[in-house]
This record gives sequence, C-alpha cells and structure tokens, in this order.
Amino acid sequence: MIKKIGILTSGGDSPGMNAALLAAIKTGIKLNKEMYVIYEGYRGILEHKFEKVTTSFMDDYLTRGGTRIKTARLPEFKEEDVRKKAVEILKEEGIDALIVIGGDGSYRGAKKLTDLGILCVGLPGTIDNDIASTDYTIGFDTSLNTIVEAIDKIKETMQSHNRCGIVEIMGNRCPDLTLYAGIATTADIIITGDNNPNFDDVVEQLKELKKKKDYAIVLISEKLIDTIAFTERVSKETGWETRLSILGHIQRGGTPSAMERVNAIRMGSYAVELLDKNIGGVCVGIVNNELTHYDIDIALELERNKHLEFYRIHDLIK
Repeated sequence: MIKKIGILTSGGDSPGMNAALLAAIKTGIKLNKEMYVIYEGYRGILEHKFEKVTTSFMDDYLTRGGTRIKTARLPEFKEEDVRKKAVEILKEEGIDALIVIGGDGSYRGAKKLTDLGILCVGLPGTIDNDIASTDYTIGFDTSLNTIVEAIDKIKETMQSHNRCGIVEIMGNRCPDLTLYAGIATTADIIITGDNNPNFDDVVEQLKELKKKKDYAIVLISEKLIDTIAFTERVSKETGWETRLSILGHIQRGGTPSAMERVNAIRMGSYAVELLDKNIGGVCVGIVNNELTHYDIDIALELERNKHLEFYRIHDLIK
C-alpha cells in the first residue's frame, strides 16, 4: 500500500501547475498519505530536495502562475544509470510513488521510473496543448487568453497606423495556440505547420488584402520561419508598413483562468486517487469533460487532433 507520495513539476512551467499541486496535496492527506514536494523537477530527486508538506502548503498559490516548487530540465535523465540513482534515492526517502506534472519528456521519465519500481502518474502541464491524451493541457487556456489579449491590443495600434502586424506565438511546433487565437481574434492569416504554409503565397495574399483593408494581422507559430526576415520581406514586397511582435514568455506566466484551475484541480485530485488504487505508469487527462487515464506509452503514440475543421471555420469568418 502506498504511504508516501512525491510530487514534482518538470520541463517548462505553465499556469495551473499550482492548482494541480494544491489538489494533489490536499487529496493525498485526506486519503492518509504523507505528501512530499520535490523541488526543481527530476534534478531535485538527485539533489535530495524533498519537503514534507501539510494541507496549507499551497494555500497562497492558487492564483499564481508558474510553480511554487520550481521546475527544471534534466537531459541526463534519459540515461538509465541516472534513473536508477533516482530510484535508489526515492526508496531511501521511503517515497513509494510520484506525481509528475509536465510534458511528453516528463511523461517518458515517469514511465521509466514506473518500470523501475516507483509508481508514477503524469499530469499534462504545458501551455502547448501537445499531449494527445487530453483535450486541454494545464496551462493552455490561460496562455491562450494572454495571447488573445495581446493580439487585441496589437490590432488596435495596427488599425490606427494602417499597418500589418505579424505575431509569433509559442507552441513548440504544436499549432493549437496560434489556431485558437486566430479564430478568437479573427486574424487575417494563420500560419501553422498543419496548414502547409507557402510563404510566397502568404506574401501574395497580403498584396491582395492591402487592396481591401487598411490593416492586417498575421499569426505565425514559432519555429516555422525566421519571422524577423519574413517581416522585412513583407514590408519590402507588399507595401505594408509592417511590425513584428514576438510574444515570448509572457505566454507562460499570469494568473490561471477559472477553467484552468478547475481542470487542474480535477486532474491533480484524480492522480492521487489512481495511486491510492496502486495504478501507475499512466497519465491523466480530460476527454469530453470526463476524467480519464491512459498508459503513458499508449498516450505518447496517440495522434494529435489537428482541428482541421477550425481552419475551415477561420476561412469563413476572417
């Protein structure tokens, strides 16, 4: 029977992680578990950064972005010897199971630890929404709202100066933030890896658009093109006075939205309930508003929803 559960956050931070931590800690203690946080992700295991916590540990952090227990990346965790050392330390500390909040790389680490005897449950903590086993990841909704607010402001100044605004959006090659934001702001052009971008065609579209409108908004998913060079090209070839906005890390921070908190709390509590039933090597998700879990290996093989109907809707309303 599991008595001690550790919790860590790994990889990039995302709003809502603190809500998931709060729920997991309070649920665990209510189910008579000893709850421990591990600071700075998998690295914290190797550096013995454990702290036993009470139900009040997260009380002042529900409304805060980021993660109270810090996060880090540890590429060395891919090495079996490093993982075995982590398991040895966890067993020395008496920790039977882990809740790992992070993205797909964090999930792979959790699965490997489960194979080595430490039951792990993964929670989808990433703004990118690139975990196929859940409709929405922890952080996506808040990040999307931050992006939409920024685009709304950019649109106002582009309108005032008859300019073309190009906005680069995070997502680590997953286009969901760009696509959803494009619909929410009725952007003129959405460029993602899923709609097979041809940048020559985009330039031609902007030339035609200039005949109809006095401003334009173009959204581009990160890592597709050198957006600085592309902005210069648009200015040179279309006649638009063009401005580039790279939103950067403001997309990761901020007070988590109400829906973010609800989803994160549901998933955090559910993770503890799974471990209480000795279920590990799985990741939690919400699908069609229902809590669910998948074997991590299966989850990582699922095909991501490309939301192709969203592109059609955008074409109709832009």
